Amino acid sequence: MKTFTSETIQEILQWLYTQKDHTVKFEVLNPDLGRGRYAGSLITIDGKNYRHRSYKAWSDLAELLFCRIMTPKIAAEHTVIICFEKLDLDSSFHKSHDTEDKYGAGSPFYAIQKNEEPAFIVPYLRALEAVKIDKRERILSLGINRGDEFETIRSLIGDSAFGSKTFIGIDHSESAIKDARERFSSAKTLFYEKDLNDLDSLQLKRSDLIISIGTLQSPGINFKPFFMYLIQNHLNPDGAVILGFPNCRWMDGEMIYGAKAPNYNYSEQSLLYNDVMFCKRYLQQHKFRVTLTGKDYLFLTATKIGQTVKG
Repeated sequence: MKTFTSETIQEILQWLYTQKDHTVKFEVLNPDLGRGRYAGSLITIDGKNYRHRSYKAWSDLAELLFCRIMTPKIAAEHTVIICFEKLDLDSSFHKSHDTEDKYGAGSPFYAIQKNEEPAFIVPYLRALEAVKIDKRERILSLGINRGDEFETIRSLIGDSAFGSKTFIGIDHSESAIKDARERFSSAKTLFYEKDLNDLDSLQLKRSDLIISIGTLQSPGINFKPFFMYLIQNHLNPDGAVILGFPNCRWMDGEMIYGAKAPNYNYSEQSLLYNDVMFCKRYLQQHKFRVTLTGKDYLFLTATKIGQTVKG
């Protein structure tokens, strides 16, 4: 097992890149001894120099190397053993090409609970508060799957307020929509199995809030024209928008930061930010106030300038 004392992170990286085993262990300074110091700060103990790095820094490094960090073990009075376990990169719903199997009940995607990931739920709750969800009476969610986004709203505003509003969820997966209907019994919560490109056939009324998380960038949707169509045809004049753009990948039980673009073997985010900035500019041109928050998911939240939400 390797012991690191005053080596730089670049030297540690070079060593890690050479390791071929499924798990890699190494001994470092106990991060608790450097609380309040920045990464790389030198700490001298018994005449020996150590570089401090927090547990967050080690966790970030594990993620960047497509590993999970295991529970550290105390090695000596001043050191701990860090263990990285390599992720199974093939254990991911991204590998599936069958549309229904990829997103339906029983699929690897179905095992994902975004609402339990702090990097998702914190900015999503902030977005819901920003659009004054308690004042919105008609909410449309595109790509609702089993209804997790609605469950968050129900927990936030309570059963009574939730039951008084109209919620409409649309998804192409028959099995996911079936589960969503069983999950929500309110007569005003409606779910449709429908291709988003065929929204007109539902003849929906305009909504006070449109939510779409990780859906509009699907290969079967012409993103920019479809987004403009949504704003022009499905949103009330004083309505609001919440869009969630995935800046992560899901594999082997982990949410890994960084959007994956075709033809790159590392995270490349040009396409992601191109879509985000297109929506931001378009909404600002139409007198919306727009904010961008989040990290692993980028949340674009838009509310109409000068409009007062009734309620």
